[in-house]
Amino acid sequence: MTTTERGSAPGPGSDTGSDTGTHSSTGTAAAPAAEGRRLGRRLRRLCTVLGPMYVKFGQILSTRSDLLPPGAVAELRVLQDHGRAMSPRRVVRALEKEYGKPLGQVFASFDPVPVASASIAQVHHATLRDGGTETRKTGSGAGTEEGDGTGTRVAVKVVKRGVPASMRLHLALLRGLVRTAHALLPPIRTLRMPQRVAEIGRLLAEQLSMETERANMTAVAENFAGHPFVRVPRSHPELSTDRVLVMEYVEGIRGSEFAQVDVPPRELARRLQDILLTMLYLDGTCHGDMHPGNILLTRDGRFTLIDFGITAYYTEAEKWGLVSFNNAAIHHRWDLAVRRFTEYFVETDTRPKRRRSRGKKGTGAAAPAEALLADESYTTALKEVFVHHFETASDRWSGTDFFRDVSEVLRRHGVSYTAAYTKGELAMLSCEGFMAQIDPELDIWENTRRFADRYSTSLSGAVKERFDAYFAAATPKSLAMRDRARRSLVAPAHLDRYFFPSAYPLFIAGGSGARLTDLDGNEYIDLAGGGGPAVLGRGHPVVQEALRSAAATCNINALGHEPEVALAELLTDAFPGADRAVFSNSGTESALHAIRLCRVRRPGARRIAKFEGHFHGFSDQAMVSSWFRVAGPRDAPEAVAGCPGTPAGTVRDTLVLQFGHPRSLDVLRRNASDVAGVLVEPLPTTAGGIDRDYLAALRALCTELDIPLVFDEVVSGFRVAYGGVQTLTGITPDLTVLGKIIGGGLPCGALVGTAEMLEYGRTTGDPFRDAEERGFLGGTMSGNHLSCSTGLAALTHLRDNPDVYADLERRTELLADGMRAVAEEHGVPMRLRARHSVFSLAFTHKDLPYFRDSLHGVNFRATTALAYWMRMYGVYLPELHAFLISAAHTDEDVASVLRSFDRSVGEMKAADLFVT
Repeated sequence: MTTTERGSAPGPGSDTGSDTGTHSSTGTAAAPAAEGRRLGRRLRRLCTVLGPMYVKFGQILSTRSDLLPPGAVAELRVLQDHGRAMSPRRVVRALEKEYGKPLGQVFASFDPVPVASASIAQVHHATLRDGGTETRKTGSGAGTEEGDGTGTRVAVKVVKRGVPASMRLHLALLRGLVRTAHALLPPIRTLRMPQRVAEIGRLLAEQLSMETERANMTAVAENFAGHPFVRVPRSHPELSTDRVLVMEYVEGIRGSEFAQVDVPPRELARRLQDILLTMLYLDGTCHGDMHPGNILLTRDGRFTLIDFGITAYYTEAEKWGLVSFNNAAIHHRWDLAVRRFTEYFVETDTRPKRRRSRGKKGTGAAAPAEALLADESYTTALKEVFVHHFETASDRWSGTDFFRDVSEVLRRHGVSYTAAYTKGELAMLSCEGFMAQIDPELDIWENTRRFADRYSTSLSGAVKERFDAYFAAATPKSLAMRDRARRSLVAPAHLDRYFFPSAYPLFIAGGSGARLTDLDGNEYIDLAGGGGPAVLGRGHPVVQEALRSAAATCNINALGHEPEVALAELLTDAFPGADRAVFSNSGTESALHAIRLCRVRRPGARRIAKFEGHFHGFSDQAMVSSWFRVAGPRDAPEAVAGCPGTPAGTVRDTLVLQFGHPRSLDVLRRNASDVAGVLVEPLPTTAGGIDRDYLAALRALCTELDIPLVFDEVVSGFRVAYGGVQTLTGITPDLTVLGKIIGGGLPCGALVGTAEMLEYGRTTGDPFRDAEERGFLGGTMSGNHLSCSTGLAALTHLRDNPDVYADLERRTELLADGMRAVAEEHGVPMRLRARHSVFSLAFTHKDLPYFRDSLHGVNFRATTALAYWMRMYGVYLPELHAFLISAAHTDEDVASVLRSFDRSVGEMKAADLFVT
């Protein structure tokens, strides 16, 4: 086996550059190879003589087979593999100056002769003074490896002496030359050369900084932690500086020697494309230079990524733009593709002031996206490019040709790519070239479509055909009712669920305990629990008896009755610090009541603080940043509308925080004067547990700032414990939003809290004072006789039978452990979080510390398919990622669910639904 010993260092000359392979279709590609090589040799020698910066330009040119003959490209690739090295004496002097001590005090051994030398840096072998024990936490997993006692082997990457100063000088000269040409030569202004040179300068500056490279490496490593075939070497920050990067020693097959890998070329190339798409579309942190010199391979087809001098970062909005544009192209929605591409990736403020867009009238000033989209010649030309590349020639996909053709359309209309799009172009082209080397017949666009399928809830192909046939035979009455309902009913909670619609919905004839029976007589173990209310199971005897008794009278609403008072007393007794209760018809309404009372309590404060991904019902403000859209950096999210129709002012009046992130408390403190209240789920579904320390810090800060703290315990209120999360933690909010379980299966919501807070919803008896000091809380059916009677029966049973919670917790652990074991046995990447009867499942290798992580890389298609597979084997699982168990489930039910899960996952894997 051929190996390279470089840690995460670059291969010779591999600071930048890529290998775009055979996808050129330009006229220059037809030039004789010999003539092209002569041109390439001249350019290579010129770059070498002029210095490091020009070597970098040569490396970049070596990726552009659309600009140069193949022979020239091949010659310029030599610049990726060779670079003049510093002498051993200079290397030692440079390192001792950097560390401020003799090199022998830093490393147990150090080889001053480099194993690789590029235009900017060179790489050396060394061993640490640690006795040879190394702890790894990279993309291949975590563990401790014992060495031979001589020290852990590492790679040391050193920036060459004089290179930073030389590159800065030449770059300054180039900037001046370009600015002069830009000012004196109007025809070249549309090329935006000053901006392009500035971008190149930024990339080169990043490559001069080993601290930047280490940060890039760490970010990519975190994203791929646990991935089955990607790893990133671990850095040693205590030994790294801005000029020196010390990292884990890595041994492997050079990327250019991929033929030695025991994996079919098509599969190996597909894995490489999967890595690129994962970084671009999901992680938002992308290795910008994945040519063969920056990749090591193992015999079994695992990739080690090295050299992170060029790394592209995408914001959440940019990622959304990439994915949404890609989705439109996949489904051949060309007008939508043109709109999305233009809105997200076309710089519309770059037109020369004296030039007008073709086919437009106006002053020639900067054109917004809408004005550009109104230009029929622009939209037609761009649509033609998309149709050609994404449909007509999709089986012969060429990124080089695509970027060239799009660039030509933009150039003709006086606009260009945004920086967000151009910074990914190099990564796409370099990776495409490497994929073409591995498998020249690879269908790149088909693989992209396959990758994107994981993030769609729609099913296709053989899987859909199987489900169509099965459910047509097994549930004909439910399907007929589905078709009948479509003519008159929109049912957002089950048939037409937002983002997760049900293709094969069940219509239920009855249910008892942990079982449901559909119209066709099929019986299912119920893992939906009606979305949360059925903690005791379906049709529990005490609830049924209460309902029969209440139904024997008239249903009293908008008038007083004893069950309303009794339920209020029970609720205030159950929750610490709760003095009063006010009823509504749902958790959504009670959350609205809470928001209103907070604003009454703090007049003049217009904003409500909430947490990214926390769902508080379907009101405009409650849904901000709660449903599939996130924005801003992870530690300081930005508010984004939960759905169309949300007023912009409502979004502005919402301060979005990141639950569990320490910086969120600083953000809240800075905005305290304008915050009326803080709304939080103390047990977020995606969290998988209760973060008591964070909740305690949040409570302390709200007390200090005199901001009301609201716990939304609609789901957790009587499910995690009698009295909810606050009973388990001893942390008392000012208000608690309740729903679901408190109605015993009937519609009911409540807001409980301190006497001070709830008094803001009670009349003063003076209409003028009410208008000035009180918040209106309404609801004709709020606290009705039926809901209060059934709720009172359910909660009384839970209060008097505390063993219910112990059994729920035990069975939660039993089911969760069993499901994890099944996934591991099948080799399927899965993250399952389960506490207090609440489960959250995601098919992904990633850890999911924050809500936004549950959106990136999670296989929604597999989650949807799992629901239907389980249904075929007698388990009703909602298409959503979350599900529940109840007190009615037995150990035998758990065993049955695990058997169904085992069969389903095995068949899903055979159907290729777990492409990683």
